[in-house]
Amino acid sequence: MFKIDLHTHSEASPDGGITSEQYAKALADGQLDFIAITDHNSVEMAQTLHKSLGNQIIVGEEIMTLEGELIGLFLNSFVMPHQSAEATAKSIKAQGGIVYVPHPFETVRKGLSKSVLDDIAELVDIVEVHNGRAVFQNRGPQAATWARLNCKEMAASSDAHGPKGFGSAYTQVSNHPSASNIVELLGTARIVTNRPPLKALLYPKMHRLRKKLRSK
Repeated sequence: MFKIDLHTHSEASPDGGITSEQYAKALADGQLDFIAITDHNSVEMAQTLHKSLGNQIIVGEEIMTLEGELIGLFLNSFVMPHQSAEATAKSIKAQGGIVYVPHPFETVRKGLSKSVLDDIAELVDIVEVHNGRAVFQNRGPQAATWARLNCKEMAASSDAHGPKGFGSAYTQVSNHPSASNIVELLGTARIVTNRPPLKALLYPKMHRLRKKLRSK
């Protein structure tokens, strides 16, 4: 079985802080076998590390749409933010990518609402039913219900913004994931959830503050 995390943020995200060395270490130590780097509105770090570390790094992007956030996985190029959710999903599909819905129904974070998800259901590939940072507002059960009703595959991801977040949530699959087989693999996957350390929850605020102070 292979441990995959489909939602993480490197230091290229405004609120992220995972370095290239920390990604490499997590893979080398076997903490995870495949990691998607899904920075906010950026694929630069993901593409750079994909070149240096190989297919164990999945190129992704967490894209701000007009209605909330969507993730594109196995991307070849940057997807423009601030489009409608439908247009964003179609842009992901146009380059052969996978449409992944992060933390749906959340209002604390920018999750897509049920009405928006219903409208783009035919474009959705994977629904995040457990987010490693969903402590104060956990919509995982509702996400799982929506996924089952709409016959969508499910995944757990850490949404790690720092190295302590790795391992708080991931999915185990039976083979190496790719754009062509990830949906099928998730049909027989095992979802793993662990309680995240406090620092993992505080990373986004810490990183924003640190970067703000550095810019002064």
